[in-house]
Amino acid sequence: MPDVKYDQLTPSQRKAVFHAEGPLLVIAGPGSGKTRVITYRVAALINSGIKPDNICAITFTNKAADEMCQRVVALGIPAEGPRFAGTQPHISTFHSLCVTILRQYADKTGINPNFSIYNESDQSRCIKQAVKDCELDTTDFPPARMLDNISKLKNRLIDVDSFKTEANDFLRKTLARIYDHYQRILAEHNALDFDDLLVKTAFLLEGSGEVCSELGNRFKFLLIDEYQDTNHAQYKIARAFVSAHNNICVTGDPDQSIYRWRGADIRNILAFENDWPDATVIKLEENFRSRPKILEIADKLITVNRNRKKKKLIPIKPPIAHVVVTAFEDETEEAEAVAQQVKELKDKGASLNDIAVFYRVNAMSRVLEEAFIRNKMPYQVVRGVEFYNRKEIRDLLAYLKILVNPSDEIALLRIINTPPRGIGKTTVDRVRAYAALHNITFFDGLKNAEDIDSLSKAAKAKIVAFVNMLEQFKKDVAGKVAALTERAFVESGLEKSLRDSGDQGKTALENVNELINAAHRYDQQTEEPSLLDYLQQIALFSDADAYDASSGRVALMTLHAAKGLEFENVFIVGVEEGLLPHERSNAGEDKDELEEERRLFFVGITRAKTQLYISCARYRTVRGQLLRTIPSQFLFELGLDFTERPQENIASSCVTQSTIRNMQYDFAPGQRVRHKSFGPGTVKEFIDMWENSIVVVKFNSGQTKSLMVKYADLSKI
Repeated sequence: MPDVKYDQLTPSQRKAVFHAEGPLLVIAGPGSGKTRVITYRVAALINSGIKPDNICAITFTNKAADEMCQRVVALGIPAEGPRFAGTQPHISTFHSLCVTILRQYADKTGINPNFSIYNESDQSRCIKQAVKDCELDTTDFPPARMLDNISKLKNRLIDVDSFKTEANDFLRKTLARIYDHYQRILAEHNALDFDDLLVKTAFLLEGSGEVCSELGNRFKFLLIDEYQDTNHAQYKIARAFVSAHNNICVTGDPDQSIYRWRGADIRNILAFENDWPDATVIKLEENFRSRPKILEIADKLITVNRNRKKKKLIPIKPPIAHVVVTAFEDETEEAEAVAQQVKELKDKGASLNDIAVFYRVNAMSRVLEEAFIRNKMPYQVVRGVEFYNRKEIRDLLAYLKILVNPSDEIALLRIINTPPRGIGKTTVDRVRAYAALHNITFFDGLKNAEDIDSLSKAAKAKIVAFVNMLEQFKKDVAGKVAALTERAFVESGLEKSLRDSGDQGKTALENVNELINAAHRYDQQTEEPSLLDYLQQIALFSDADAYDASSGRVALMTLHAAKGLEFENVFIVGVEEGLLPHERSNAGEDKDELEEERRLFFVGITRAKTQLYISCARYRTVRGQLLRTIPSQFLFELGLDFTERPQENIASSCVTQSTIRNMQYDFAPGQRVRHKSFGPGTVKEFIDMWENSIVVVKFNSGQTKSLMVKYADLSKI
């Protein structure tokens, strides 16, 4: 039994930790110690006599899962990763859990257990092929939009056959055809996309009472972190897991639900007590992270939202904080000020590891990077997925993927002539035609090259050499991943190709060396290294997993990537209408979208421990044009005054609030108005922000615009 000291827990944390059987909802505000609750609850369950391997803890990022594992181990409890082997608590992400289930029960799902997991790039190639196979124009049916629509269907657990039945118009019927072809291509490649991992697991549990019973008996206690971020498929999986015993504990905060765009459904946590009427609800309201002033403005902001569960943010730390909202002339001045302030913090002894800059969209990092370079401030852009999207990395990984899944045609087509080995498009097309004629995979077609009459003797020889090389690599699949990765890099000719490409290849070589180093770390940290397992980890890698907390560099990242992190000093830039809230939130039309943008800002604010700098710009360059901006309505909800920079307030050159009133610029919902450029429209909402008030108008063209009253020049009809 682990010897755990529980005296560090607050009374509310203790209630959650020592809750016995039955459903438990823990509403955990930011910085309230929810990860501690989960890890201590694992220990308490084991101390109460529950077998360790009867406990399953799920979270949303690899980094969070690793941290949870480390904390459990620190309490004296060995913990296992994504696989079910062993007798320890299972701790992983939702997607890793689903991969493990699908590989274990592959025979019941109609898939091969060595399936590939396709990333966005692979999915893009498949959907383009699907649109082409349907003899459709990609201009009329953009692949990215089709893929997004398919993803939404999958998140709602609507499969191809079901959608075909309900499709009742041309567009839906066409989407159903594309969906069908897309799934067929994935099946031919023995591949699943990210959504399939969840969907196929949900359908497996729903359709097989035997599997559901086995997993329910294996995992008699299910703990889910960040429950507010679960989608419909994850909700169904969780329900199926605990259907026999109802021992489900979820922690989360509706105020931090920020992934609606990828299917997260805030209703899952809001309706928990309806799903489990006998649930115990415990609120963790003490905040151990942020200073009182930071929590005060965060609370003012988030209480504007309606879809939430009321809770307090009770500060534990003393009231020493620095919170500033500043308006700059443009994004260049804003970025320069941030870099200089970071420099000042560093000169005063602050660690660069404790400083972060958040923004709404990735494109905003460029001007910040330039300012940091000018000021010689080290920084890291937290976009880890991009590392695995580099050409040289994708090339090498394709060699590894084909070794575990020969049906992965996308990987095979990528490497068959990379580096160039004289196997051109004509040769590839002839092999593919032969494979289609004989109903075999492309790889089997290559293995039968000697039997393809349309190929020249020279082409056959090149294909045979290529296939033999892969077969030799296969012999080392059961060994160390790093050694096989390095061997494939050298013997495939990739290394020589990069060395021969001069200066351009130096960076690529460094990237590949980093990939091999990562494989070495995997080998060292894993009891039974597996190439399939390693490729699975890479496939499920997220931006948040790339953050290096000990790099000695300032972190630049999107607000979404900041979830789960904390810093002494936080900068949030570009807090303007159209950026935060993002223009896609369609203010005035979709309150749920707008509330999610407010939650995103709330998450950013509550990452800060001591010092918080929020800024906007009067002008920002958009597609090469310097455009006037509107301060975000969220800024006025904070209840703070703007800092003057330069020597004028953000509204100093504008008419006053009383002037606006006297000029009869008040607008009410339903008021008909006319704009010089957009024409007639109807007021959907009037946001009273004094001299910076905003009117939201839906124009007859169908567009909805948020306009600052003093600049809009609207006339009432």
